[in-house]
Amino acid sequence: MADSDAPRRSDDADDTQAAVAPVERRSERRARRTSAAGAGAGGGKPRGRGKQRSLLFKVITRSLAALAALFVVGVIALFVIYQRTEIPEPNAAAQRQISVLYYDDGKTELARFNNTTREDIPISQVPQSVRYAFLSAEDRSFYDNQGVSPTGIVRALWTNLTGGQTVGGSTITQQYVKNYFLTADKTMTRKLKEVMISLKIDNQTPKDEILQNYLNTIYFGRNAYGIQAASKAYFNKDAKDLTVSEGAFLASVVQAPSRLDPANGQDAKNRVNARMVYVLDGMVSQGWLTQEERNRQTMPTFQERKRQTVPGPNGYIRDLVETELKGPLGLTQEDIDRGGLRITTTISRKAQTAAVDAVNKRVPETEATKNLHVGLVAQRPGDGAVVAVYGGRDPAKEANNATYQRMQAASGFKVFGLLGGLQDGMTLNKTYSGRSPMYFKQYVSETNPRGRVGNFGNISYGNISLQRATANSVNTVFLQLNEDIGPSRTAQVAEQAGIPKSSLGKPTLSNILGTDSVRVVDMATAYNTIAGEGVKSTPYYIKKVTSSTSSYTYDAKPKTTRVFDRAVAMNTRVALEDVITEGSGRPGTRGLGRPAAGKTGTSNNNMAVWFNGFTPDLTASVGIFQSADGGKTYQPMRNIAGIPNLTGGTFPTEIWTAFMQGALQGDPATKFPKAPGLTSSFSPTTTSRPTQEQPAPAPPPASSEAPAPAPEPSPEQPSSSSEAPEPSSSEAPEPSSSSAPPPSSTQPPEPTQPPEPTQPPEPTAPPEPEPSPPQPEPEPQPEPEPSRPPQPTSTFGGGNGNGPSASARPQQD
Repeated sequence: MADSDAPRRSDDADDTQAAVAPVERRSERRARRTSAAGAGAGGGKPRGRGKQRSLLFKVITRSLAALAALFVVGVIALFVIYQRTEIPEPNAAAQRQISVLYYDDGKTELARFNNTTREDIPISQVPQSVRYAFLSAEDRSFYDNQGVSPTGIVRALWTNLTGGQTVGGSTITQQYVKNYFLTADKTMTRKLKEVMISLKIDNQTPKDEILQNYLNTIYFGRNAYGIQAASKAYFNKDAKDLTVSEGAFLASVVQAPSRLDPANGQDAKNRVNARMVYVLDGMVSQGWLTQEERNRQTMPTFQERKRQTVPGPNGYIRDLVETELKGPLGLTQEDIDRGGLRITTTISRKAQTAAVDAVNKRVPETEATKNLHVGLVAQRPGDGAVVAVYGGRDPAKEANNATYQRMQAASGFKVFGLLGGLQDGMTLNKTYSGRSPMYFKQYVSETNPRGRVGNFGNISYGNISLQRATANSVNTVFLQLNEDIGPSRTAQVAEQAGIPKSSLGKPTLSNILGTDSVRVVDMATAYNTIAGEGVKSTPYYIKKVTSSTSSYTYDAKPKTTRVFDRAVAMNTRVALEDVITEGSGRPGTRGLGRPAAGKTGTSNNNMAVWFNGFTPDLTASVGIFQSADGGKTYQPMRNIAGIPNLTGGTFPTEIWTAFMQGALQGDPATKFPKAPGLTSSFSPTTTSRPTQEQPAPAPPPASSEAPAPAPEPSPEQPSSSSEAPEPSSSEAPEPSSSSAPPPSSTQPPEPTQPPEPTQPPEPTAPPEPEPSPPQPEPEPQPEPEPSRPPQPTSTFGGGNGNGPSASARPQQD
């Protein structure tokens, strides 16, 4: 056992020794290599530096490889982004083009829309020296670069990363892209888009076109976008007429308009001067300007910065046009602001000038006339085109007296009763008693138990025809006429002619004397219907519209409807002609020099005065009232410019005549066509007749038209201004406003009139809005006012809520 075991252990020991030997040999080899390396390096020193250099080399090479890979990936990413970048639609600010209003000739500018102005022009209209000025200021390598500035991009990226102050450096192409396609957000995303779009724009668009677009979109201050608007804002000239110095100024001011506008003080002037030096010197260095020319440049002269774009009477026209654009034409505010509209209005420059001149000369702005409010509207018969509007001195000072404010219609309303009578079968030869006074049961009250009504000056005319009664505005005749045809018929005819239903109160016997309150534009429309031989024409202010930014076009089509028989309208005109030739309109229309027809009107206490009339070619209405609070309350017009009592035959008739002379100057004096005869076929609607003799006192009878009593002032004690104004009545010829002395003793005295019948009170409410012209048949909508004054209150209370109650007394015209 022992012998057999011993050799086996010996074998195991040998195996162990054999297994260890290779390990020892490997250690020995490592030791020998280390020793040899140390000896070779100089005496056995370690090899640490070589190892470090080896590692550094590996780090550098691997880092460069990684950066190269990132660069390739970045280039690929940018290429993909570039390919996928689409040039977007222009932003809202870029398309914000000014809309311009022109007179009816389509060439002469009348007014402008938008607080900010912009008008695109081609690069050919920008002088070469002005183009060079912008290149000198913003991008001297414009024609050489690829649309971007690498150094500018790096600088912008660095400031975004570090939060430093924003710096410039963008090329003209980049600025154009930012202004035209993007926003002003200072973000990395927006900057990347700017770069990509700039590269693409530069690659696809000629440089001159880029420069043109830049010049048309950059902001210059003074609410001006684009070089054309800026040229008008600073120098009141077109861009094509800019000088070198003016071009250098505009190129300078774009850097910071609010800081560099000379209107902001001496510091701003100094800053812009320094900037102009930089621009002009840069032009010399680039060879775009000689030193001799540079030395001749000085600071240009600027016009004052405008605070209001549409001041004065033309501001009302602008507002009326805007209302029509948004109403019948269906445009939005965005369309008006961005559309670059070219709007040809119906306004005649000659007529508009005549309207403003007529008012200014007849009603000068003095202490005595400062509270007078004048409205004028002129239209073309058979068409409705409004050729002139005078709404007041300035929209910032008063509401539109032509299309918004209301005043009693006065005796101008009598024409609707005449129209109704002729339409119902009367003729101008129909006679009524024109005695004064007469007594009407509808006027009976506790204070007027006899129902007394008189004519102006208490003049009796005996039996008188409708034609002569119209010329002399005989109250008693028209009240009888209204009894025969019915007050509802008179109201119906007024509405057919052009008076909005919302302006008409409950029909009463006195409505024919003008108790309802109306707008000047409504009376002009109604009289224009008569001038148009029975054809009603809806008034409108826009003739044509085109757009500089789209294919939008609009051409007006007059809206006309026959509402009266032609012969009836023409016979009504004949009666109105007599007002001019022998009635109350004669003094004020002397010197007109052409056929005309019309009617004066004066409300009681001289609260409202009118003249409504027409020639064969033009219709116009003039209305005047006095108010110290913008139309909330009205005051009597007495002792103004030397006139004891302002009436329809004074200022209104004189303004109307002066306007017609100016508006029609140089035009032939067209004659009215002969009116055909009418056949009498009238049957009265009532058998109630007034009496001519004084009846015995009796209790007030029941009346569906005027049950309420009304006081009767004595002849010696006229109503005070605190009383409600009364409707108008008959007129007598009056001196013109140039006749300062009071009426002589030979003139008829102030009338002593009984009160009109009252009616049950109705709620006072603002008038319902009417549709804007030129919709078929609706009445013109009042233009929006920034702060619309309330409708007249109790001073003109009752009735339709906008005028005096029917209890007011008739007085003179």
